[in-house]
Amino acid sequence: MSQRGSQSALSWRQLGDPWTLLSTGLGCGLAPIAPGTVGSLLGAAIWWFVFADLDYYLRASAAFATFFAGVLIVEAAVQRHGLADDPAIVLDEVVGVWFALLFAPKSLPWVAGAFVLFRIADVVKPWPVSRIDTRVAGGLGIMADDLVAGLMAAAVAFAVWFGVA
Repeated sequence: MSQRGSQSALSWRQLGDPWTLLSTGLGCGLAPIAPGTVGSLLGAAIWWFVFADLDYYLRASAAFATFFAGVLIVEAAVQRHGLADDPAIVLDEVVGVWFALLFAPKSLPWVAGAFVLFRIADVVKPWPVSRIDTRVAGGLGIMADDLVAGLMAAAVAFAVWFGVA
């Protein structure tokens, strides 16, 4: 299902469409190099300034609510443009990194570590991320593989946190 690594079919001219604007992470997905990483950086910045000071339950609720809204937003964008998982669609990375940061304290080393773990899981796509990426289509598939990659990164970061603490 994934078209990652290929040229985007989307352009700056299409950002007037609200579904495209949101699914591209306010245009971050149109970055010429590493749009997924740029989208993940946007997600980490939003987490730092909006969610980091919230308790776990509010963080998780916001991440899941945005995930479900993201499924609809991304589905609308891919349907409108006749796409699969275009590299410019980075709302999945924005939200996926929030899942990686679920248990992270507001500390730059921990945020950086969870960010790197998320990017590795998102790019390498270990099982079950790869299975979701290849078997689930549309907005749900685009968003779900990053949710699982984020949860895997959170689990590793959580294990390290308790191993260090």
